[in-house]
Amino acid sequence: MTTPARLTERETLARYEKRGALLRGHFRLTSGLHSDVYLQSALVLQHPEDAAALGEALAAAFSGKGAPSEGSPLPLRGPGAPSEGSPLPLRVQAVVAPAIGGILVAHEVARALGVRALFTERENGVMRLRRGFTLSPGERCLVVEDVITTGGSTREVVQCVEALGGVVVGVGSLIDRSGGAAAFTVRHVALATVSAATYQPDACPLCQAGSVAVKPGSRA
Repeated sequence: MTTPARLTERETLARYEKRGALLRGHFRLTSGLHSDVYLQSALVLQHPEDAAALGEALAAAFSGKGAPSEGSPLPLRGPGAPSEGSPLPLRVQAVVAPAIGGILVAHEVARALGVRALFTERENGVMRLRRGFTLSPGERCLVVEDVITTGGSTREVVQCVEALGGVVVGVGSLIDRSGGAAAFTVRHVALATVSAATYQPDACPLCQAGSVAVKPGSRA
């Protein structure tokens, strides 16, 4: 099956909606915040054709393959973002993601770029490369994630890569649900941006209305 080089934001969200992966209700996020929207990327990524298409689209944003079509995702601006007209290719040599949610994303992006896919895990509360994974000094790494909410896990992966002597050249995500508020010191590209309200548990209006937050993800 041939997959598109670029997906528009609408096409990306349509894949989530088709697979029942864009949920609305009252949810407890991995960050501990409450929200009225939950994105369950595993329901999309379980389908190889969707995983491949999303991975190719995110890889294309960093490899420079294919001209963006109308409505295509653009780099999110922030600290370290390039100026208009800067070249897209970043000579990525490895793709790194946090387990578990980012593993399939890293694999598909790495396959599209023709490089290695690695994932980090927390060991005693610290994000590390395990299972024999290594980075060479100066190795150029793209850090990817399925959904970015606060950017905390992604920044932990960036710190892990840099502590091992790698160079983080970009951050990619399938979905940015921070509304563009999650800031990084390198260019961040998301295939789609979702605006969703988030609340501290003790100030959540949904809780105050008597609703009980649920955690549909893998971690309770």
